[in-house]
Amino acid sequence: MQASRRLRRSSMSNTLYYQPVQKAEAYCLPQFQTLDNHLSYINGSHGVYHSPSTASFSSNGSSICHQESQPYLSDVCQSSEMTNYGSPSSGSCITDGVNDFMHKLKELESVMLGPDSDFLESYDNSLPSSIASTEINSWRQMMEAIPRRDLKHVLIACAKAVSDGDLLTAQVLIAELRQMVSVSGEPIQRLGAYILEGLVARLAASGSSICKSLRCKEPASFELLSYMHMLYEICPYFKFGYMSANGAIAEAMKDENRVHIIDFQIAQGSQWVTLIQAFAARPGGPPHIRVTGIDDSTSAYARGGGLNIVGQRLSKLAKAFKVPFEFHAAAISGSDVQVENLGIQPGEALAVNFAFTLHHMPDESVSTENHRDRLLRMVKNLNPKVVTLVEQESNTNTAAFFPRFLETLDYYTAMFESIDMTLPRGHKERINVEQHCLARDVVNIIACEGIERVERHELLGKWKSRFRMAGFSPYPLSSLVNATIKRLLESYSDKYRLEERDGALYLGWMNRDLVASCAWK
Repeated sequence: MQASRRLRRSSMSNTLYYQPVQKAEAYCLPQFQTLDNHLSYINGSHGVYHSPSTASFSSNGSSICHQESQPYLSDVCQSSEMTNYGSPSSGSCITDGVNDFMHKLKELESVMLGPDSDFLESYDNSLPSSIASTEINSWRQMMEAIPRRDLKHVLIACAKAVSDGDLLTAQVLIAELRQMVSVSGEPIQRLGAYILEGLVARLAASGSSICKSLRCKEPASFELLSYMHMLYEICPYFKFGYMSANGAIAEAMKDENRVHIIDFQIAQGSQWVTLIQAFAARPGGPPHIRVTGIDDSTSAYARGGGLNIVGQRLSKLAKAFKVPFEFHAAAISGSDVQVENLGIQPGEALAVNFAFTLHHMPDESVSTENHRDRLLRMVKNLNPKVVTLVEQESNTNTAAFFPRFLETLDYYTAMFESIDMTLPRGHKERINVEQHCLARDVVNIIACEGIERVERHELLGKWKSRFRMAGFSPYPLSSLVNATIKRLLESYSDKYRLEERDGALYLGWMNRDLVASCAWK
């Protein structure tokens, strides 16, 4: 019986899935839909959730929509074949304690409809003595949170139920959460919508895919590119990372005549626009610059083409500023890079840039190959003058599911609150930005395990240990650039804070560090 109730570890085949939520436009934009979700109990035994619309995020940042009604968690263990939201299993999901649960459920419904003030006391007295006091307290807190509309508490309670393998409790809370979240509401409501779908996807996971029957219309590449650009503009996180890294590179290369920059995630090449302009103004004239750009699937899709688009754009810019420039394309995943892919040439001063990319590399907890440390050792053997690192300051790599959930909730709450300062909550483009640029990361962290979980952030302390083990030593950041970043933040909000400590620069929102930047040699 325990085997039939065990949650399956989620595993995805390059696709992240979630369903839309009630009381908000469906996330499969640009088409908006009104959703009508409900939870029904069949024959007093178990629940079936029906949704007229389903949606998904794919690993390339796209999404697609499927309009058929799908059963949700109703047949998780009803047959030997996987259902739309099921895991293959024998026997029934309903345990011998289902009567106790149904009693709890009826009492829970009474609370939601407005119970008498002495309900909780009578409820506690009615519970079997075999139920641990911790479980009683958990149910008490959950029943108190729902009528208070305490979304954060209910999200945590649902994640705990998922973590514990308590499928029936998770079903009840998911149904209630769908009445509480909204992609156009408060920051916690918007984040809650995507977190909820991550929990749903985790419950539905089986084998190498999640809900293969679900599909959602992916945005056109130019739309995704516009969403990525908008996120770049409305939040200072990317600008902070790029500016701090460029400052270290410019300082290290101030006396060099030939500079080779290896960017392990070139994306649209935006980072190098300001650096090319800075080198153009260098006393004594600019150096010859060669950029090696390593690709990734999301950026390639958003560009609508290969790395040649980035090379042409940067070459045109460099020509306008009279900077000698070459572009070397390395259309290969970062974790697969070998020395021969980098086009190393003698007589060039080398800079290596890891901006928002190393956390995607599998480490020793995922693969015996440990590409995360392998790449650092490989780069160190190239004898670079400077290596820059920019990463989210979050701990989601090796943490177990429940503490990882709590960390994700805390981290992205701060990020969604910061977005609120720039774009109105009902702004359609804000919904697009959060949906296509942030939600898929949230879903991946919560829903996936093993090699399918590609969003594996580490705190800067762990990154420092990895760099030191690879033989690097710290390289000082530019104080001039730090002052420039402070002026940049003033144009956004006074709730952003910049702090330099232990040789690194941290960008935070109020009391939460969000991004850290440092340099090595």
